[in-house]
Amino acid sequence: MRPLIAATTMLLAAASLTTSPGPSYAQNCQSLWVERNSYYKAAGYCFHTPRAISHFGNAGCQYDEQSAVPLSRAVRSRIAQIIRAERALGCSD
Repeated sequence: MRPLIAATTMLLAAASLTTSPGPSYAQNCQSLWVERNSYYKAAGYCFHTPRAISHFGNAGCQYDEQSAVPLSRAVRSRIAQIIRAERALGCSD
């Protein structure tokens, strides 16, 4: 019974995030963006947008194309989850 309650609580929390764009919306979009791009930074991606360059920099970067960045299957899966969450929240890049 407890897993059902926990799942319901998570769904309600997610629903409130997607319907009320306030500080938590912006904070979640920002934290998702940072997490997603942190994986690319750690693997040597060269950022192209002013926002990403300002936040992460390009020191030591090696890969100009995201598809060329060597990432594990688990990290690629997590990035896909983050992208789905960003889309569900309506985050802009």
